[in-house]
Amino acid sequence: MAEDAPKRILIKLSGEALMGDLSYGIDPAMLDTIAGQLKSVQEMGVEVAVVVGGGNIYRGAEASAVGMDRATADYAGMLATIINALSLQDALERNGLTVRTQSAINVTAVAEPYIRRRAIRHLEKGRVVIFAAGTGNPYMTTDTAAALRAVEIDAGVLLMAKKNVDGVFEADPLKDPSARKFRTLSYLDALNLRLQVMDSTALSLCMENSLPIIVFNLRKPRSIELAAAGKDDGTTVGDLETVLEDSPAPAKPSR
Repeated sequence: MAEDAPKRILIKLSGEALMGDLSYGIDPAMLDTIAGQLKSVQEMGVEVAVVVGGGNIYRGAEASAVGMDRATADYAGMLATIINALSLQDALERNGLTVRTQSAINVTAVAEPYIRRRAIRHLEKGRVVIFAAGTGNPYMTTDTAAALRAVEIDAGVLLMAKKNVDGVFEADPLKDPSARKFRTLSYLDALNLRLQVMDSTALSLCMENSLPIIVFNLRKPRSIELAAAGKDDGTTVGDLETVLEDSPAPAKPSR
């Protein structure tokens, strides 16, 4: 195992991250890149769990905003995360990894039900575990699912993969290129400053359980490997002093 790497990690992949350069859906090249990096992380001796979002296919909150029943919309969003989980499972298996997908809602034809002790046993046996369907409850985000599952499986760190953003900033760096990035950030400052690290329920759960969070840019080379080894240049959120970088944030990346 790499010297600075935790024994077990959970990585949260948003649905948008799986789009790559597409405007909708799943980019096969991005899936292969993620799968290759997760294989490298596992080869470091780290046990790997993943929570996937579904925003590249369906957003329950947006459907609710235009009149759909919120609970129904959120359940539809859970189904979108299952599509993403199965796609990632296939990419990981093509890279030679053994994978188990567990779903918080009952879809036994394609995924195991979520059982905490079974998930931990899979990890101990060297299998990648993908958690789909969020927490299985409406009104709860996949960020909350990631925090909850990370705490349940006793992960050493929660990795939050972002698309085109290098960490947590004072302001949106895509709108304000002068915004500075936080090198470290306390849980309380992240909550009080409303910096959109993750939703407040998820962040509070991490704070209550002293689960460190690393926010990093998925699009950078070897980003998952570096974050897992504690060598990334993103933002670490935890029981830490809040420290801003001195240098300004980079300009908006070209597409």
